[in-house]
Amino acid sequence: MSAAAPITEIGESRLVPDHVDHHLVTEVISRTTEKPAPIGWWYVFVCSLIGLQVLGVSVGYLFWEGIGAWGNNSPAGWAWDITNFVWWIGIGHAGTLISAVLFLFRQKWRTSINRFAEAMTIFAVICALLFPSIHVGRVWHMYYTMPFPNQMAMWPNFKSPLLWDVFAVSTYFTVSLLFWYVGLLPDFATLRDRANNLLRKRVYGFFALGWRNSNRHWRNYERAYLILAALSTPLVLSVHSVVSFDFATSVIPGWHTTIFPPYFVAGAVFSGFAMVMTLMIICRQVYDLKEIMTMKHLELMNKIMLVTGSLVGYAYAMEFFIAWYSGNEYEMYVFMNRAFGPYAWAYWTMITCNVLSPQFFWFKYFRTSIPWMFALSLVINIGMWFERFVIIVTSLHRDYLPSSWGMFSPTIVDIGCFVGSIGLFFTLFSLFIRWFPQVAMFEVKGALPDAQPTHHSHDEEAAATAPVAQEA
Repeated sequence: MSAAAPITEIGESRLVPDHVDHHLVTEVISRTTEKPAPIGWWYVFVCSLIGLQVLGVSVGYLFWEGIGAWGNNSPAGWAWDITNFVWWIGIGHAGTLISAVLFLFRQKWRTSINRFAEAMTIFAVICALLFPSIHVGRVWHMYYTMPFPNQMAMWPNFKSPLLWDVFAVSTYFTVSLLFWYVGLLPDFATLRDRANNLLRKRVYGFFALGWRNSNRHWRNYERAYLILAALSTPLVLSVHSVVSFDFATSVIPGWHTTIFPPYFVAGAVFSGFAMVMTLMIICRQVYDLKEIMTMKHLELMNKIMLVTGSLVGYAYAMEFFIAWYSGNEYEMYVFMNRAFGPYAWAYWTMITCNVLSPQFFWFKYFRTSIPWMFALSLVINIGMWFERFVIIVTSLHRDYLPSSWGMFSPTIVDIGCFVGSIGLFFTLFSLFIRWFPQVAMFEVKGALPDAQPTHHSHDEEAAATAPVAQEA
């Protein structure tokens, strides 16, 4: 029995070094909010503020001139605006998957990354909602999409997939926000108790909602967290499926296909994990969290990207097969045009980034190399943006009549809105990692070996086996 006992202990402790204990976890994570911000944080924050200013100028000019300031034309009525919307929604998928699905499956490796993955979800959804809002042109009439009467006696058309987006994305955002905030309560209480000035104590105390670490509080917390995880899990599948219905329920060749819902979900998880990897490596380096976010966490993330990247590659191949097998000449033309038409450069960029680059993760060297995994995560995010661009623009830019064909070219306002949305995302994320505990302290502590009910320390085990050894 004594020889078999350490196996479970070693398996549990692989996620963190052996010297990490409860006190060290509290100190390492709390110091990110208590100490002055490192120079790396200031670089990111200043660049993000510049991007946010670009967003404000671009959107202000767009409101003044109208959406004709974009490069959208006929027949490409959707272009970078909806491309950016679907891309940001996809990035927001990994947070809910890591937090809810892996929590229900009791995967302990999620504990070091779920907090800022959840925050990433919320900020990405905010960036995503920006684009359909400004795309409608008259933003002050956005309340027409809500299911209540207005002065025009008009009601929303519930048959429109665009209205389904309103309900799906808003529900996803609300549940994700509650899930994220509930998980923060114990850590807010820890920061409140460690606060060395009255302002910090009052602010963190307000957000901690009177948390006292009592048994009743923990029971209520675990019940609420489990319910929110159960609610969030179907949203992982439903939200991006509903977004795919914007395309799949149309009759446009290249869009009207049943593969879109699972295809979009796999791509969303793929791009979301890539963004989590990008942010995780930056936070790990800037805040010196190598003891909490270990190489084991990074390697497991890379394995998931390998799986989801393979699913996305399979979906690409199936699209061509379905187009050929359908016998529909318009459908076949769209896909041949994607691969060999005027936007072929975008299609092959997508294939290179999304199908070929993840194959490096078959090799342990690339799965455990920080520069390689960081570079590949950036490449995957670029490839997933091109995937959305290829789906939208190449299906629209050539209509049934050659006289209706047109090419889309982005304007400076298109570029400004996209770059500005990235600035908005990183501004929100920078503020989060500066003032919020970016790793769930109590969850990391719960995953430590000495927190397990069956754990025995080496000293206890040696003491227990010593008489047996002497007797032998």
